[in-house]
Amino acid sequence: MATARPGPGRLGLAAAMALGLGLGAAAGAGLGSYPPYSKETLICTKTSHMKSLPVSVPRALAPVEAGDGSVCAALLPQEEQLEVLERLDFVLRNISELRREVEELRSSLQRLAAEIVGEVRSHLEETQKVTRRRRFPFARERSDSTGSSSIYFTASSGATNTDDGESEGGYTTANAESDYDRESERESEEGEDEVSCETVRTVRRDSLDLVNEDEAHLTLDSSLEEGLGQLLQQADRLHGGDQQEKREGFQLLLNNKLAYADQKDFLWRLARAHSDMSEITEDADEKRSYASEGKEEMEMALQKWDQSAECHQWYAVLCGQLAEHESIQKRIQTGYVFKEHIDKAIELKPEDPKAYYLLGRWCYQVSHLGWLEKKTASALFEAPPTATVQDALQNFLRVEELSPGFSKAGRVYIAKCYQDLGNHSAAALWMNLAAELPVNTKEDAKSERELEEMRSVCQE
Repeated sequence: MATARPGPGRLGLAAAMALGLGLGAAAGAGLGSYPPYSKETLICTKTSHMKSLPVSVPRALAPVEAGDGSVCAALLPQEEQLEVLERLDFVLRNISELRREVEELRSSLQRLAAEIVGEVRSHLEETQKVTRRRRFPFARERSDSTGSSSIYFTASSGATNTDDGESEGGYTTANAESDYDRESERESEEGEDEVSCETVRTVRRDSLDLVNEDEAHLTLDSSLEEGLGQLLQQADRLHGGDQQEKREGFQLLLNNKLAYADQKDFLWRLARAHSDMSEITEDADEKRSYASEGKEEMEMALQKWDQSAECHQWYAVLCGQLAEHESIQKRIQTGYVFKEHIDKAIELKPEDPKAYYLLGRWCYQVSHLGWLEKKTASALFEAPPTATVQDALQNFLRVEELSPGFSKAGRVYIAKCYQDLGNHSAAALWMNLAAELPVNTKEDAKSERELEEMRSVCQE
């Protein structure tokens, strides 16, 4: 009995179904880890009869009869499937990394916002405490005489004055304001602090405006002028000494503040002494207090002597010292202020090696900002600070040009710049030159340790 053979149509359908099942199984095994892409792109579906596919054309579209309504897709070889999967995996990994970075940045900004709120609150509280401590160094007595011990009197004139003139007028106003503040202190301590602090600054500005800068020397008698010159020389000598001499220099200037508080050269040296004390003090609160007091001295001085290179320079230094105890956002914001005043100091006094050293150090630190600091600067400011190692190197070399051997720290910075730029022979030369200089400051001591580390790395 002859066996019935299936017709061409039935054989084609069976072959197509077998081929479809085989390809579906292979695609499912290769794309099992990527379900969104394996179900729609690599499986050919039919809703009616399918003719057999020619074996010689594996990538061609399957021919269908008219009216079938079939939907087919091109079948990819295994190598191309793997390539597509690798690309999809690469895209997914990048998306995951980007999502993590966005989350990190969002959390960083939230922390910054919380820090800003806390800093503003703590700054207001600290300002009130510092103001109260300065304004009441000893018990105040209510008095309307010119011998009053009111702090406003010392701020306005610096000495008892019984002459009928502008100084007496300034004292009378301040003393009357003092009485009013003592009355209001019983009602509101914060209100008294704000009013009295503003009174001190206003009276001091008024006293400074009584004479212009050209006439300032005429108000001093010859003995005061001679005493000021000797005082400044002694202050400069003590500033260049060890820690104990720096402390003596600070106390010397502080003791003579009442007599020379309206003299530019005295004020910026007093601010410099505050910077010295902030540097040599170990306690963090004292460091911040000295830097804050010196900064306030320079703020008032710059209102009168905006064209003083020294005032701009030491204002920048004190801002930088104060920012060391602040958050990332505050440090970045202070960086703009620092750069502005250092540039102004160089413009006014282009031959000062100290200003170029400070600018070089700023450039070096900016060129080594971390990822979080750069992202924060980009998020909070339209134009983030930019500088390169080459910029820093040029400024440090300018320091050596103006004053060879200016500081040990400066030569160590030059060696670090050359090392970062890949010029190891020049770096070794400047390391040897730095080793020849003594350690004079805490920064020099830190640079000495860095120098030893650099040498040990080079010897390995």
